[in-house]
Amino acid sequence: MPEPVTPVTFPPAFLWGAATSAYQIEGAVREDGRTPSIWDTFSHTPGRTAGGETGDIAVDHYHRFRDDVALMAELGLTAYRFSVSWSRVQPTGRGPAVQRGLDFYRRLVDELLAHGIKPALTLYHWDLPQELEDAGGWPQRDTALRFAEYAQLVGEALGDRVEQWITLNEPWCSAFLGYGSGVHAPGRTDPAASLRAAHHLNLAHGLAASALRSVMPARNEIAISLNSSVVRPLSQDPADLAAARRIDDLANGVFHGPMLHGAYPASLLEATASITDWSYVLDGDTRTINVPLDALGLNYYTPALVSAASGEAKGPRADGHGVSEHSPWPGADDVVFHQTPGERTEMGWTIDPTGLYDLLLRYSREAPGLPLYVTENGAAYDDKPDPDGRVHDPERIAYLRGHLSEVRRAIADGADVRGYYLWSLMDNFEWAYGYGKRFGAVYVDYATLERTPKSSARWYGEVARTGTLPGVESAA
Repeated sequence: MPEPVTPVTFPPAFLWGAATSAYQIEGAVREDGRTPSIWDTFSHTPGRTAGGETGDIAVDHYHRFRDDVALMAELGLTAYRFSVSWSRVQPTGRGPAVQRGLDFYRRLVDELLAHGIKPALTLYHWDLPQELEDAGGWPQRDTALRFAEYAQLVGEALGDRVEQWITLNEPWCSAFLGYGSGVHAPGRTDPAASLRAAHHLNLAHGLAASALRSVMPARNEIAISLNSSVVRPLSQDPADLAAARRIDDLANGVFHGPMLHGAYPASLLEATASITDWSYVLDGDTRTINVPLDALGLNYYTPALVSAASGEAKGPRADGHGVSEHSPWPGADDVVFHQTPGERTEMGWTIDPTGLYDLLLRYSREAPGLPLYVTENGAAYDDKPDPDGRVHDPERIAYLRGHLSEVRRAIADGADVRGYYLWSLMDNFEWAYGYGKRFGAVYVDYATLERTPKSSARWYGEVARTGTLPGVESAA
């Protein structure tokens, strides 16, 4: 008879949340003054998204948010991370706020607080107002200045009720998938522009953090969510180690270098010197970017395994970021990406919870004393209702259990992890994949928009209520 497994208990104040983003769930893209973002334009461009699907309706959260909040409360969540649609609040990316747009987020926040759920607000989750892209987008310095003004408007409106603020979500994707490989909006394929975009996203973060602090109570917490990669070399050969360092610089150092340490890695500047001269980094920029943070959000899904190219092998392979003939890794065409071994999700991403542990311990070293949050972690599976209408997803339960175990191990080993946000609360528009990939703990019937909690939602809700990871898994 097997030995009983001891349940794993988390700290009492640990936040148990779920995350979403505006374009993926809200819909109502033409209501109350909202204008197109780059994702409206991109998704309506033939060939850009699976089946030509768009976020026009998404899961209609704009009209159903009260029911969605009630469902969060029923499940036992204590926190909810959402993003604000910039073009809903500031349609041209300039000028005064549209109060009807802000009113939606006021109502959402009030509803969350009424149900005892802590709101965590992300200012930017990839939906740049199209008018700002038409003026040059993130490769232009002015976009960072506009973002700081937008941040101040939202901070003035909601800073009295929202205590957890995140400036940007995954700026790597905005810069390198949006302007490098082109698999994300706005779909541009210019390596130099992707590096310029990365710098101006960094600058936008620093300017926005300062703008928020100027208008919000001191108790509020300002953070950023980085999808920092766990980059592992294929071997200990010096060439493979150098390849891993190059990808680490492009995935991680390009953001945490100036944000946490006040400078871009010298190795990054050297490796990309043939692509850009970095002359757009003006005096004082890195000091602005290096504004003190109150916390750091980390998003994790799967590690990367890389090597130096050999023989005829050239360019990135299986890097998990969509299919494109253009690389999202400027200056790294001689690096090869390998499929890591193990079980995979519907995205083709290898399931490796140890990567989350490694990530949390790394950033405990990179930023000692800075609280950490797992602001995204989750998996897509081919979920389907059974004949009784129930949705059983034992694979997702196993995925969550494995990753939460590694979060608790990281805490035990000294990482100051304060909360975990499951990606995602419910099935939604999964960017260029359309509606074909289901990450939600709550199943959405896209024909009727009916919500059905999957078995993983009930399981996760019990973990949230008890603060304990059960030792014996149940798929029911």
